[in-house]
Order: sequence, then C-alpha cells, then structure tokens
Amino acid sequence: MSRVAAFHGEAGDALDYATLAIRRFYNSGSFSVVASAFAVLAGLLDRLGHYEAAATMSASGANPFARTTYPELEGAIAHLREVLGDETYETLVSAGESMTSAAMATYAFEQIELARASLLHVGDS
Repeated sequence: MSRVAAFHGEAGDALDYATLAIRRFYNSGSFSVVASAFAVLAGLLDRLGHYEAAATMSASGANPFARTTYPELEGAIAHLREVLGDETYETLVSAGESMTSAAMATYAFEQIELARASLLHVGDS
C-alpha cells in the first residue's frame, strides 16, 4: 500500500503504510521480508529528498527478495548515486549494512518521523 500511496502522491499515507509494514514484519520475526519494506521506504525517502536516509535504507536492497518485490529500488539507487556521489552513497550503504534488523527498524522509524515532520513543515508554508 505504501508503494501505491507514493505513486499517487500521498506521501503521508505512504509513510503510514511503511510504518505499519515494518512494524508488522519485524514484530512477526519476518526479517527477510522486512527488507522489502525497508526498500520501499528507501525509494520513498529518495522521492522526498531525504537522500542520506534513503541511501542508508537502500542497504536492504542487497536482499534478493527486496529487489524482486520492489524493482523500483534500482532507479532510486541510480538517483541516489547521482545526487550523493558514489563514494558517499557507498559509505551510507555500508553503515546500513552494518545495522542489525532491530537497529535498521529503529532507524527506519526515526527517518519516517523526520520525513513526516518535513511534510508538515512544507504544508505550513
């Protein structure tokens, strides 16, 4: 649902669905499947201009399941490499790869809240 909401320009709803998916997959112990939710979040954060967080989250794309379920990640990675540069992108991915599933989930929730706050700030302008 996060992908659909993002496609239709509903960033707030997309963030809500990402939160729900990550929480449910993580709490159920579906660590290999939660990587696909992280990948979707990486793409969403890229679209919202949160490039460093998106690059860090894109580390989940190393999971073949995530790349299969979210093929749009390839485009997001290409864009992130373009805006951040290869060296910065690789550094951020390395940081993401070094996180445990719990740390990545915590990081994801923090980044969702930051993205949500920036959406509210834009709406106030």
